Amino acid sequence: MRHLMSPLDFSVGELDQLLDLAQDIEKNPQKYAHACDGKKLATCFYEPSTRTRLSFEAAMLNLGGSVLGFSSADSSSAAKGESISDTIRVISCYADICAMRHPKEGAALVASQKSLIPVINAGDGGHQHPTQTLTDLMTIRSLKGRLGNITIGLCGDLKFGRTVHSLINALIRYENVKFVLISPEELRIPDYIREDVLVANHIEFEEVERLEDAMSQLDVLYMTRVQRERFFNEEDYIRLKDYYILTKDKMKLAKEDMLVLHPLPRVNEISVEVDDDPRAAYFKQAQYGVYVRMALILTLLNITV
Repeated sequence: MRHLMSPLDFSVGELDQLLDLAQDIEKNPQKYAHACDGKKLATCFYEPSTRTRLSFEAAMLNLGGSVLGFSSADSSSAAKGESISDTIRVISCYADICAMRHPKEGAALVASQKSLIPVINAGDGGHQHPTQTLTDLMTIRSLKGRLGNITIGLCGDLKFGRTVHSLINALIRYENVKFVLISPEELRIPDYIREDVLVANHIEFEEVERLEDAMSQLDVLYMTRVQRERFFNEEDYIRLKDYYILTKDKMKLAKEDMLVLHPLPRVNEISVEVDDDPRAAYFKQAQYGVYVRMALILTLLNITV
């Protein structure tokens, strides 16, 4: 039995197989429409979510399976003080696979150690968000045709952004990937990512504060939201929330084939006027998330079609 806690739980070869499966699902959805008949997915979401929870549910329903679960800690026995270990033991009696989101780092890992069914980390605090990373990789590979030989700009909240941390960990395993880290001083990438991941693996990167200074060299721009829920005080959030806003004028500085990605939800960091730009791929990215999660469910349940 396998779990998914981090993108690094899969080798590069296994990631390629997973993305190949996701692309086949995209092209031949009917082929997989009954692959999970009789199977149940439990969605245990201790933290609010729209895309991740609904895309997991859509993925399982598309495969012919069914879904049960809760969408907030308040609507589960966590409100009564039940531990994650006890919750997952109970869920293991009801479902075949579980997707868990929790505000505390490592919560899904604790669950996986006590679980009788595969557990997927659907986001744990500011730590990891592996299924978003799989979605990001599929989007880049599908629209760029490659995962190596790219320069990717990561912009916004690089300190608390779990999507950013997961994506860096995944992309360093491909050849000739350069990172441009775009953030204010207060939201720079954590030291453990900078030193233990980028420097330790001799990955080329630079840190800049102005988005305009980076645009012309990027193949991919990955925008992120400044996350109100990760801040300790409202004043800091208000000061930083509109630090970066991607506009049509800034897009004029970019390559004609640069992709704009965003894990969503968007607040103000991408102007709606950018939505009509053919380089804006963030809504397509959300669709790819369903195919990737379908492929992941099949992989972890050892179902072949």
